Amino acid sequence: MNLKRNHYYLAAAIVGVAVAGVFLGRSFFSAPVAAEHVPVVRTKQVTQQNSAENYSYSGEVRGRYETQLGFQVGGKILRRNVELGSRVQAGDVLMTIDGKDLQQGVNQYDAQVFSAQAQQELAAANLQRYEQLYKNGAVSKAEYDRYRTSYDTAAASVRQASAQYNQGANQLDYSVLRADSSGVIASLDAEIGQVVSQGQKVLTLVRDGEKEVEINVPENRVEELRKAKECKVTFWALKDVTLTGKVREISPIADKVSRTFKVRITLNNPPEELKYGMTATVVLDGGNESSSVELPLAAIYQNNGTPQVWVVENNQVALRTVKIRAFGNDQVQVIEGLKNGDVVVTAGVHKLWEGQQVKTGGGGL
Repeated sequence: MNLKRNHYYLAAAIVGVAVAGVFLGRSFFSAPVAAEHVPVVRTKQVTQQNSAENYSYSGEVRGRYETQLGFQVGGKILRRNVELGSRVQAGDVLMTIDGKDLQQGVNQYDAQVFSAQAQQELAAANLQRYEQLYKNGAVSKAEYDRYRTSYDTAAASVRQASAQYNQGANQLDYSVLRADSSGVIASLDAEIGQVVSQGQKVLTLVRDGEKEVEINVPENRVEELRKAKECKVTFWALKDVTLTGKVREISPIADKVSRTFKVRITLNNPPEELKYGMTATVVLDGGNESSSVELPLAAIYQNNGTPQVWVVENNQVALRTVKIRAFGNDQVQVIEGLKNGDVVVTAGVHKLWEGQQVKTGGGGL
């Protein structure tokens, strides 16, 4: 009996030790639960600014009137009296072509005129004699009319030969290319010894007078340009020169390759040092004044191609879709989606999730 009781006591002791060991082991091996980490984020409070929407385009200084000159007859170029950039006056000889064949044509027409005049003189003498015979009744009226017709035919031949001679003389004169106005030679497209055809462009003459800037504008900006009242023009080579200009002409047809429209800007009071071909920058006021927010580029979170930002509200972050107008100098201009007083996360935007608890201020993520 005592032996059985001892067995019960021993079993109870073993169970108690085991239970105590379990509790002690759990207390010894389990680590304390860590508190949730709340990151500190770098932020910026939104302050909206009113600004006008401007667009800038690169262009080139051009002349108001640019004439592409060519010979009115074909031939081989013998002389070229100008160089690229030469200044010429109206009537100056620019180029000449070989006029030997044209001169031979003029000589031939001159001989035809001489022959026609001789036939006219003979017809006039015959008409005079037969007119006297007709008055004396020696010949019939029909005979007299025949000689009058011969004279009229000879006179017409003289006029025809004279017209051909004048035409040939004009052709010979066309072998000399003259400036039709004062200006500057902007391009040369033919050289001495080259055979050119009638009407082929051999040079470009920019007339003295108005100077313009030519720019190329995408199709989505054409209508805004039509409404633009004034623009500012600066020049890469003239740092201290800023001119005002006005849109004079917009091409009605887009370029087949670039799909842009050529626009001509008339310059007001261009200085003498402004040369043709200089690089210009045209800034056009879009006319739409709107509120915008400047944010660091790192504040933008791209979600499937849609720009968004993290906005902190009650120490929690939430994504908000925004509309961007322009980029530059690691800054981005936001025109829609934010309001004054919003607090935007400006760093570590790809480490956050919707509804996450954060603290503002400090170095950020």
